[in-house]
Amino acid sequence: MLEQQLIEMRRHLHLNPELSHEEFETTKSIRGWLEEAEIKIVDYSLATGIIAEVGGHQGGPIIAIRADIDALPIQEETGLSYASLIPGKMHACGHDFHTSAIVGTALLLKQKEHELKGTVRFIFQPAEEKAQGANLVIQSGALEGVQAIFGMHNKPDLPVGTIGIKSGALMAAADGFVVEVNGVGTHAAVPEAGVDPIVTASYIVTALQSIVSRNVSSLQSAVVSVTRIHSGTSWNVISDKAILDGTIRTFDEGVRSRVLERFKQVVDGVAAAYGTTASVKVVAGPPSVHNDSSLEQLTIDAAHSVGLEVIAVAPSPAGEDFAFYQKEIPGFFVFMGTSGPREWHHPSFDIDERALPLSAQYFANLAERAIQQLLITD
Repeated sequence: MLEQQLIEMRRHLHLNPELSHEEFETTKSIRGWLEEAEIKIVDYSLATGIIAEVGGHQGGPIIAIRADIDALPIQEETGLSYASLIPGKMHACGHDFHTSAIVGTALLLKQKEHELKGTVRFIFQPAEEKAQGANLVIQSGALEGVQAIFGMHNKPDLPVGTIGIKSGALMAAADGFVVEVNGVGTHAAVPEAGVDPIVTASYIVTALQSIVSRNVSSLQSAVVSVTRIHSGTSWNVISDKAILDGTIRTFDEGVRSRVLERFKQVVDGVAAAYGTTASVKVVAGPPSVHNDSSLEQLTIDAAHSVGLEVIAVAPSPAGEDFAFYQKEIPGFFVFMGTSGPREWHHPSFDIDERALPLSAQYFANLAERAIQQLLITD
C-alpha cells in the first residue's frame, strides 16, 4: 500500500513541476499529505518549502532529513502518461522522487511516533537548483537544535536495491564565473584601428586549460569549463566587448582557493598581453558535499537492515546545496540507486519507482539509528 501511495504522490508532483522559488502548489501538496497523516507542521516562515516534525514526546536529540522539491526549465521528452503538464518545465533531476520518498519516511515514523526517543525534523527544501534554498532554510532557523542531517540524491546509473555511500567528498563545489573583456571597437576591415576583445577571449579560453594541468596535483581533481562566449552584433564590426562564462568544479577547499586565484591571474595576464582589460566575477556556488566519517557506519548499517546493497561510489562533479547544511552541523548524503535511463537534467530523465518504498524505509531506519547513536554519545 505504501508503494502505491508514494507512486501516486511522485506522479502528481511530476505532472505539476515548479521552478525554484515558485513551488507554491508543490508546498500545498506536501502540506496536505502531511496534515492528512496528522504530522506536525512547524512554521519557519518560508515562502515555499515546508518543515515538519515527528516524535519529541520523549525529549531526546533532534535529527533532520532533507528533500529538495524544485524542478528544472527543461521540456520533457519521456513520453510518460504522467509527463509534465507545464511546457518547458520538468522534474529532470528527480526531486519529485526525493520528496515523495521522504514523505513516505515521515508516514512510516508517524506510525511509531511514541516509540521515538527523539525528534525527526523533515526539511522539504525549495530552490536547490539555484543553490539558494539551503541557506534560506538555515536563515529561517530550521536547523536550530538539530544535531545531524541526512539527505539523498537519486543515482540513475546505480540499480534499484543499491545505495552509494562514501565518507569525505561526495559532490563538488560548483562555482560559476563571468569574464568581461574590454577592447576598442572598429570596422572589421581595419582591425589595427581597434583592440579586438574576441582574440583576447580566445586566448583566455586556451590559457585557462593550464590551470588544472599545472596547478592541481595529479592526486586531486578540478574542472574549469568555458561554456558560453558572446561578442559582437554584426559580421563586419569588431565589437568592443566579449563575455565568456562557465563553471569551476573542485572537491577540496585548498584546491578551490588556488584555482580561483590562478583563474584571475590568468585572465588579467592574457588581457594585458593583448592590450585589453578584463574583469572577473565569480558566482560562488555551494561548497563540496563532504560526508562526516562519524556517520558512515550508521548509514551502512541502516542500508543493510532494509536489504540495500552498499556500493562504494566515486565522487560526482555535480554540485548540491546540501553542502551548506554540512558547514553548520554533521551531515551525510547518499546516492540511491534508481535504474534511470538517462542522467540528471536530460529531457528523457526518469526513475524506477520501485526505489520509492526502499528509500522511505531506509531513511526511517536511519533516523531511528541516528537518534539512538546520539543518545549514547551525548
